[in-house]
Amino acid sequence: MAQDPIPADRIERFEAGFHGDVIHPDDVRKSGTLSTPSERHSRSEGADYDEARAVWNGMIDRHPALIARCRGVGDVISAVNFAREHDLLVAVRGGGHNVAGTAVCDDGLVIDLSEMRDVWVGPDERTAWVRAGATWADVDRETQAFGLATPGGAVSETGFAGLTLGGGIGHLRCKYGLTCDNLASIDLVTADGDYLTASADEHEELFWGLRGGGGNFGVVTGFEFDLHPVGPDVAVCLVFYSGERMIEVLEAYRDYVADAPPEVSLLTLSGVLPDEELFAPDTVDERKIAIAGCYAGSVAAGERALAPLREIHEPVADFSGPMPYVEFQQLFDEDYPDGMRYYWKSLYLDGLSESAIDRIAYWSGVAPSPLSTVDVWQLGGAVARVDTEDSAFAGRHAPFLLGVEANWERPEADDVNVEWVRDCLEDMRQFSDGSVYLNFPGFFEEGDEMMRTTFGPTYERLVALKDEYDPTDLFSRNQNIAPSGTARADDGGVL
Repeated sequence: MAQDPIPADRIERFEAGFHGDVIHPDDVRKSGTLSTPSERHSRSEGADYDEARAVWNGMIDRHPALIARCRGVGDVISAVNFAREHDLLVAVRGGGHNVAGTAVCDDGLVIDLSEMRDVWVGPDERTAWVRAGATWADVDRETQAFGLATPGGAVSETGFAGLTLGGGIGHLRCKYGLTCDNLASIDLVTADGDYLTASADEHEELFWGLRGGGGNFGVVTGFEFDLHPVGPDVAVCLVFYSGERMIEVLEAYRDYVADAPPEVSLLTLSGVLPDEELFAPDTVDERKIAIAGCYAGSVAAGERALAPLREIHEPVADFSGPMPYVEFQQLFDEDYPDGMRYYWKSLYLDGLSESAIDRIAYWSGVAPSPLSTVDVWQLGGAVARVDTEDSAFAGRHAPFLLGVEANWERPEADDVNVEWVRDCLEDMRQFSDGSVYLNFPGFFEEGDEMMRTTFGPTYERLVALKDEYDPTDLFSRNQNIAPSGTARADDGGVL
């Protein structure tokens, strides 16, 4: 349901004290300038509404009443206060991907942090401070200048903030844990417009909830985190086998990771993976399974440790070997272009039994898009060594994470691709307790039930945090923890 229009004089007062850009639905770039009624008082010179409301996932087409593109914490506080005072639906946008579409809403206010991208590194202390609009490319560029890194995403254009608040499963996880495990402090603006810092020494319970509990408790503006020596080169495994060998490869992968050194973090990707630059013409359109990952240690030791994964059978292609860590972080970027259509879901798996492997092989073989994959992420190691009392992240019990990615190009193929993901997940629940990774959530179909299943006994602890810091559910456009007695807000368009 559309919200009542905001009086023009109140918007003008908001803009007068706002240092960033306030973008309106009638803002259209014309030859580098604006020609709109809002030009007299807006700071959004050259901004274009349709560009500003677009997110990475081409399935998302929403029309906010205003977009507040913040330049600093003062702007974030102003935007939060404006939204609260006018009872606006709020979406918070970070710097990168947003597969579930929560970064934009219909009729409400988008608090856009994408220009707050600074990264500062303390090489002696092995710490860094990151503003909430940064991507992993921004973070890797600065930290690798000193031969340092923290566990991050598997695609460099992913936003730092969203990935971190959902846990953060990346290429260094088994050695150094999740991204959220490496946080030292988090700065945020609460629903009341208060600015505070959460850490092990202050607002400790909030610090617990922010590490894996999602964006439920405020607008995070910055992160302080620990770094580790990584690179500049790492040993990489990137080997492709024929889809006809999928069961054999998954069995070998399962057996390998059971005894793998903690420096190794791997995943498998099953699908057609059509890339004319990588594969011979007779295999480019055939189904394949890839094993990808790296070794967080010396290159020589890594090449020895990863060698068995390259010898399971005769590969279709093998690009393994030493590689700059930054280059490895960017390896999958081109597979996820801006504006393509994406629908992803996940489940934590109890293991890789023969039956589970059979079903993974089946579902990867019936994907309606050749760009889609069924992925199996190795967990354990440092991820499993952190207790649930230390952070809210809910997936530490599982040895594997199943990711089902529908990726396609044409809108007319939406229904068949979404149905494939849903059917696959429904089938694979027999090998899972039903909990999910918040960063691969699909959209909002499961709602509160999904969150209760995922967090289990810690769910009520998260509700208590929500009651304290956001009792009116101002921040509902996320994988939402609803406050006590409050129904989950309408998401404004669910598939």
